[in-house]
Amino acid sequence: MKIFKRIVSVAAAMTMMVGVGVTNAETVKIGLITSTSGQGTFLGEQMVQAAQLYMAQNKSRLPPGVDVKLIVRDDGGPNPDKARQLAQELIVREKVNFLTGFVWSPNGAAVAPLSTEAKVPTLLMNAGASANITLSPYFVRFSFGTSTAPYYLGKWAGERYKTSYIAVTDYGPGFDSEKYFELGFKQNADSKILGRVRMPINTADFVPYLLKVKELKPDVLFVFVPTGRIGVNFVKAFNDLGLAKEGIKLIGTGDITADEELHSLGDAALGLLTVHHYSGAGDRQATKDFNSVWIAAYGKDSIPSFAAPQAWDAMDAIYEAIIAQKGKVTAEKSMEILRNYKSDHSPRGTISIDPRTRDIRQNEYLREVRKVDGKLANVEIEVVGKQVLDPWVEQNSK
Repeated sequence: MKIFKRIVSVAAAMTMMVGVGVTNAETVKIGLITSTSGQGTFLGEQMVQAAQLYMAQNKSRLPPGVDVKLIVRDDGGPNPDKARQLAQELIVREKVNFLTGFVWSPNGAAVAPLSTEAKVPTLLMNAGASANITLSPYFVRFSFGTSTAPYYLGKWAGERYKTSYIAVTDYGPGFDSEKYFELGFKQNADSKILGRVRMPINTADFVPYLLKVKELKPDVLFVFVPTGRIGVNFVKAFNDLGLAKEGIKLIGTGDITADEELHSLGDAALGLLTVHHYSGAGDRQATKDFNSVWIAAYGKDSIPSFAAPQAWDAMDAIYEAIIAQKGKVTAEKSMEILRNYKSDHSPRGTISIDPRTRDIRQNEYLREVRKVDGKLANVEIEVVGKQVLDPWVEQNSK
């Protein structure tokens, strides 16, 4: 936390310096609501770090006389009421031109009515519950929808395995994951779901939830849990019960093998298969460049999570809107630019915003944990969804 506070102070000073010597500067304000305390702190801090790093790297792109101010607020974890309060303060008192951030889907959802009423473009850097994007016409998602990776992983698995069991965390993104993995898996008419379980979000011991899996012996176990230590605990429980030795293949979304947690998993992670829209080991120049800039700023021991490129891309889109309007931003013009945003230089590969739904299109990669130069890495081995939109969004948006 001390390192994080130092970064905030340095970046704040850098931001202030941008305005030195500028007369009659046009100041564009960005309100970033995220979790720098409580549950989700790691992702929240990385959002802030990525946003600050983007600003430092791209200040020369701003038109003369234009300044950008980043205002960070901490929602303390999954707390919709707090997120709503902070958004109201940023809109009314600070008069921000853009809102962004949101680790947690419920927090993002709570802000939707305010974004709509005040007509403030709001860029979701993480909140992934599929339905969130439909809650406000001023929402634009730069992260992912939680139905996407499970659906394409299900399609892939259904072509290779006959039976599966589903284990998800008991909240919105878990429900999305359960439903859409099953939809994908059952596209093969011979495939069967042997059972399922929903686990409380604060679960620390997963063994009781996996005993049924050991009894039923499915070919494959699909899991969705929030990223971070929760995924580490799940994998360890899977191995402690000897499920791999029983011939059960563990697969899941990228949350169970998060890049920053691979060292905690150790060799137990080798061979784990996940589908995700990003890996820090991606063999793309943009990924390598992003890693180099990140390490130069925060040190070789700092590993960017998937939240970092998501935040980076959201900031890139905001800057595109600012630059195109020469700093005199309006909500409607900004939304037009954001709805049509495209990038071939994202760390995760080519991305774009679907103009109709305001949701992201991107690749979904099948990844396997392997050792690369002596270190564990999520190696992208196949694109299982090419420039795809979240399937729930595709089905439910008018």
